[in-house]
Formats: sequence, structure tokens, C-alpha cells
Amino acid sequence: MIIADDDVLLRAGLASLLTSAGFEVVEQFGDAESLLEAAIEHGPELLIIDIRMPPTHTLEGLRVAQAIRRALPSVGIMVLSSYVEVDHAITLLTGGSGIGYLLKQRVSDVDEFVLALERVAAGESVIDPQLVQELLIARRTVDPLLELTSRERDVLSLMAQGRSNLGIGQALHVSEGTVEKHVHHVLQKLGFADGEQTDHRRVLAVIAFLERA
Repeated sequence: MIIADDDVLLRAGLASLLTSAGFEVVEQFGDAESLLEAAIEHGPELLIIDIRMPPTHTLEGLRVAQAIRRALPSVGIMVLSSYVEVDHAITLLTGGSGIGYLLKQRVSDVDEFVLALERVAAGESVIDPQLVQELLIARRTVDPLLELTSRERDVLSLMAQGRSNLGIGQALHVSEGTVEKHVHHVLQKLGFADGEQTDHRRVLAVIAFLERA
């Protein structure tokens, strides 16, 4: 694992926390300049990076994350942000599976954060619940999900958070088989036929809804 964040206390705290949780932290960076080279050298399974880093504190983290994904398609990337940045999050998440976007406040819930990292490392996609809420509010006036039932919208929201069918079933108190049927209906209604965009259809289902407004 490589950690990149210009906040030295957060960076050191993450390294200590994740080492205790069983992750191997091979490098830490306070800027994005040498990050791509280090990632290619070490070939980590997981990268944690702040979306805004020195020298300009604009989009260095996002840009290097995209460059690393192009160079190392299998690396899991967890981007941390101080606040919700909708357009940048969508740009990142359309880059494929094994990508996460979380607000830094989620780090305080250690168990949930570690679980999110494990999901990203395993090739799943994780989206911060607050981002999902912001996206839904932004498109409330023109809602292309009117065809979905209330339960299907619940399932879609949990899908966007990176939960498995089993996890969705536990949250909604229904069987995994029932969730599979709901997921199938959601993907069908949003135009994601079987075999199309297979690797990250679940995340693209949320993004497709947002971009149709």
C-alpha cells in the first residue's frame, strides 16, 4: 500500500492504523510528484491518495490517480476528499472497478474504513454515502429513476456505497436472492443489459442516472 496526503499527521496516523489492521505500507508521500514512479516501482495492491495535493492543492491527486490507473489497471485506488466534489468524483469512478471515493471524516470509523479499503483492493467500487445524497439532491427536479420502485431505489443507493448483494440484503432485511432480482431490474431499467460494462455496471448504474438529468 502507498499513502499520499500532504497532512503529515493524517498520513502518519493512517499508516499506523492500517499497519495495525494488517496492511503493509511500503511508501508515504506528502505530494504527488513522485507518486506515479513509486507506484510503478512497487506495484502496490492499494493506493490511498488525497484528491488535492501540493503544489497547487487543486487536482494533483486526481490526475496522478488517473495516471496510475492507466499504468497499473489492477491497482485499487481510494481517493480521500475533505468535502464532496461531484464532478471530480464521477470522473474518477467512471475509470473502472476497484476505485473508492470517501470523505476524510469516514477515517474516524476505523472498522468501516478498513472494510472499504478491503472492498476496493478486491476490485469493488465504494462511494461515500454523502456523495450519493448530494448527487440525488442535485438531480431531484428531473428524476430518470421514476420507473424504479421505492425498494429498487433503496437497493441502488446501497449498491452505490459498494455493498455486496449479501450486505444489501442484511441492510434491508431481505434474502440475497431477492436482492439479486432487484439489482437485475435496476440495471435493466437503466439500460445496462447483461454482459454490458460487466466490471462496474453497479456503479455505472448510479452515474447513468445522474448524467441523464
